[in-house]
Amino acid sequence: MSTVKLLGISLLCVLLATDSESVSDDVSALLAFKRAIYEDPLSRLSDWNAKDKDPCTWSGVGCSPLNSRVVTLELSNSSLQGFLVPEIGSLKSLQKLLLDHNTFMGSIPKEIGMLKNLTELDLGTNQLAGPIPSEIGNMTKITKIDLHANRLNAPIPPELGNLGSLVALRLSNNSLTGTIPASNDSNMDSSNSNNRTGLCQLSQLTDLDLSYNFLVGDIPTCLKQIQRSSLVGNCFQNNNTVNRPAEQCEINQDESHDNRVDGNEQKRLPEPLWLLILEVVAAVSLLCLLTVCTITGLRRCKARSSGSRSNVPWTRAISWKENTVISIDDDLLGNVPKISRQELAEACEDFSNIIGSSHETVVYKGTLKDGREIAVVSLSVSMHFWNNYVELHFQKEVVEMARLSHQNVAKMVGYCKESDPFSRMLIFQYPPNGTLYEHLHDGEGCQLSWPRRMKLALGIARALRYLHTELQPPFAVASLTSSSVYLTEDFSPKIIDFERWRHLVTKPGLSSGFAVNGGSANGIADSRQNRFMDVQANTFAFGVILLELTSGRASVSKDTGDLVDWAREHLEQPEEFGKLVDPKLQGVNQESLGIVCNVVNLCVDPEPSRRPSMSMIAAILEEGIEASAATLLRDSSLAWAEAELAIS
Repeated sequence: MSTVKLLGISLLCVLLATDSESVSDDVSALLAFKRAIYEDPLSRLSDWNAKDKDPCTWSGVGCSPLNSRVVTLELSNSSLQGFLVPEIGSLKSLQKLLLDHNTFMGSIPKEIGMLKNLTELDLGTNQLAGPIPSEIGNMTKITKIDLHANRLNAPIPPELGNLGSLVALRLSNNSLTGTIPASNDSNMDSSNSNNRTGLCQLSQLTDLDLSYNFLVGDIPTCLKQIQRSSLVGNCFQNNNTVNRPAEQCEINQDESHDNRVDGNEQKRLPEPLWLLILEVVAAVSLLCLLTVCTITGLRRCKARSSGSRSNVPWTRAISWKENTVISIDDDLLGNVPKISRQELAEACEDFSNIIGSSHETVVYKGTLKDGREIAVVSLSVSMHFWNNYVELHFQKEVVEMARLSHQNVAKMVGYCKESDPFSRMLIFQYPPNGTLYEHLHDGEGCQLSWPRRMKLALGIARALRYLHTELQPPFAVASLTSSSVYLTEDFSPKIIDFERWRHLVTKPGLSSGFAVNGGSANGIADSRQNRFMDVQANTFAFGVILLELTSGRASVSKDTGDLVDWAREHLEQPEEFGKLVDPKLQGVNQESLGIVCNVVNLCVDPEPSRRPSMSMIAAILEEGIEASAATLLRDSSLAWAEAELAIS
């Protein structure tokens, strides 16, 4: 009996040790996953601590209650940017891997096929490229695969036919090529399941979407019951589906053929020849390097010897980026209105109506022929400094700005791109009532009553909620200040992100100061400028704007120095909230003042990860300001009338 007990205890120790090692493997795999993430603006992985041996409390991680193994990794809509690492295959117990709506790049690692317990895989709406690894066919328990809206290419692997439990397969909006696996067997007897191959083996499959790829050939007979909308946008032959334009299909087929030819030629080279080529290339490279070093050394010696007699003119070095060919997609700006320089010159009085300037940009005000008032941001840069990298970034930023659509965000009207003279301009809707900075700090502020200031706070909060939580990926304003908030005739706020373009054309040695209508767009001291480059920094900036609205003071002034530092001592004591109020204001509602001060405290928290989302902040302000407005109604019908006009 004692022997049996001893064996039982020994077996239990072995199992515990195995579980401990398994959990340790999970921790290592998750930390490798985190290291491959280079952008985490929402701080979703901030609590993934390498010193913590229990990952079950980490954000997005779910564990089994039986053995503490990781069974779910769910980080959808997290704005993560990075790569998928091979170590992800070490999560042996993983059942759900949900990483959709992020910006994962690179290829899907083949090690993902090691996740034998996986039932759901969602990598949709990312930027993954390359082939779908055939190793996915080893995940026999999987019921759902979603890889739509990526950049995957190459044929669909026939190994997907091994996934007998698969119910949903979504591969739309990629660049997949070749035929549907089993498409050559379209004339087979569909009633004989033993003859089926590829996707025709998936008897449980009810949700299949292959639309908008470059698939060719015939649709297999076994897939005839699939809705036609799930197959549109391909290059099928002789099928009752809506295909891509023929020229797109021909171009893609030519590229695929060239790639296959190149690949076959490389495969024909025997390995010793490859080694010989590698040795020759290495030798030639080394020889060239030695030659360049020798010539450079001789020139420096010669320059030193003649330095007292002549001055060598400075020339700009050519970076490795400028020697690299970057492909520019001419269709990238296809959906953004293009406005000619001539039309803008007429609108802006031959570019004489300047309302703001810096070393990097000039801002003009104008009126289009249809009567719309516009602000034109002209990038101050010559063609000499404009390479393909900058052009590609410029176009992506134009597309990024053009997707913004909110009543409190100034609409982008279009762009101007011309080569003679070289011009890159952005055109925005221009609110005619000046900036919030002007009304608060340059004038007497008499037009901004407390209800009207609350209306402005609500509008800005709603705009940021839209930019941060309703857009995917989120949009962060490059420099959110009272100078970037423009006002309409009815005092509705409109955010314009003029500062977004500065980094495109910044040159060494030039100042980065920027002034629009007399207000500093730097907003706060340079020591805080880095806080304004992501979502959490926008939250901090919103807190500063709330303080400006409440106190009437600028974010930085000679009298008080930094506004946040001055306000902190009063924000800590509710009874001192009144000391923050602008002396010009009358009839300030104490309830709404308390709500605003509490929100400011949350926004300017020194630890970015503790700042709440703008969705939460907007909800607090909406509920609190509406409640305080109801109190106004009971107290004074005249005050309520003003509040109603301001908030509506």
